[in-house]
Amino acid sequence: MPYAPAHKEKTRARIVECARILFNRFGFDGVTIDMVMEQASLTRGGFYNHFKSKEELFAAAVSSFLMGRGARWRAEAGIDPAQPSREDAAFMLASYLSSKHLGDVDGQCPMIALPSDVGRSNHEVHAAYQRLLEAMVGLFERSLKGGKRAKRAEALTLAALCVGGMVLARTLPDSGLADEVRNAALAHGRSVLGG
Repeated sequence: MPYAPAHKEKTRARIVECARILFNRFGFDGVTIDMVMEQASLTRGGFYNHFKSKEELFAAAVSSFLMGRGARWRAEAGIDPAQPSREDAAFMLASYLSSKHLGDVDGQCPMIALPSDVGRSNHEVHAAYQRLLEAMVGLFERSLKGGKRAKRAEALTLAALCVGGMVLARTLPDSGLADEVRNAALAHGRSVLGG
């Protein structure tokens, strides 16, 4: 008896979430299909019922953050991405650049955890990563006041501060310097937001 479509969707989602966590921990090259399927408590043969390749899974894992963990975070924070307030943007900035986010390797945004791996990947993965950036920029942009060009430039600046600050902080062995980087990015971001 074949599985119901909902079962296949749930299984695929479980594979993607396990892969997202493993990619965050070990990078693209450090993760095998066998590792992902073991983490998902499935056999390797089942992988090909859902994905053609590891690269396709990587793109799905990067994409999944926006409507998975990212969506849960926005809902818990009470942020409406369609109509965020300036306070929502300030909260997002502070949360993104927080020590909690830095320490949550499994839950980190792929823009922090995987930029080098994405840069070496295929178009599908690049497009998934770009959608994450566009969502962040869009949320910031919708929360700002002013003309379209100014809002766009400020939103891009905020996104660059968030991602760049966290990428640097994540790679530094000196936690004091990492904190300085995050705090400097946060302070400048707050000034862009006018607060």
